[in-house]
Amino acid sequence: MEDTYKTISKTSEGLFKDKGSKFISYAFPVESEDEIRNIVLTIKKEHHSARHHCYAWRLGHEKLVFRANDDGEPSSTAGKPILGQIQSYDLTNILIVVVRYFGGTLLGVSGLINAYRNAAQDAILQAEIIEKLVEKQLLIEFDYGVMNEVMKIFKDEKLPQNEPKFDLRCQIKTQIRLSELNRIEDGLKKIEGLKISYL
Repeated sequence: MEDTYKTISKTSEGLFKDKGSKFISYAFPVESEDEIRNIVLTIKKEHHSARHHCYAWRLGHEKLVFRANDDGEPSSTAGKPILGQIQSYDLTNILIVVVRYFGGTLLGVSGLINAYRNAAQDAILQAEIIEKLVEKQLLIEFDYGVMNEVMKIFKDEKLPQNEPKFDLRCQIKTQIRLSELNRIEDGLKKIEGLKISYL
C-alpha cells in the first residue's frame, strides 16, 4: 500500500522571462481547496496589475484530485503545462500559481506552453521536496484494567501517545502509518473492551 507521498516543505518562488513578458511563479504546500482559493485570491490582490494568474494544484496522497486554470490564456497553454510539472515531479498537496506580466509581444501557443512550464519548473526547483507519511489519527479508549496490554502494543510498535488520559476509563490519541494500520488494529482489537475511533 502506498503510504508515502512527495510535497514541498514551504513556499518557493521562480521566474521565467521571454520577449519582455515576465512569468513569476509561486509554489505552496496546501491541504485543502479552501486554502487554495484563499492563496489564489491573495496573489491576485498582490499582483492586481498582472495580465494573468494561471495555476494548477493536486491534493491527496492518492493524487486523484487536481485542477488546472488558464485564467484567460488560450485553452491548455497555461494550467495544463503547470499541472504537467507537478505530475512529472510526482508531487501532491501543492499549488503552483504563475503570474504573467505582458511584455507587448505575443508568444504564440508553443511559446506560452514553454513559458508556463519553465516558470512552474523553476518554482519546484527552488523548493525543498520532502516525503511525508500517510497516517490515520486514532482515539483508543480502554479500561484501566487492561492498561499493561495496551501499553505493550504502544511500546512494541513505537506508537506516539498524544493527550493520554488515565482514569477508570482511559484514552490515548495516536497516529498509525497506513500500511501498518490493519495489523496494529487487529492486535488492539484483541484487548477486551477496547474501542477504536478514527479522528
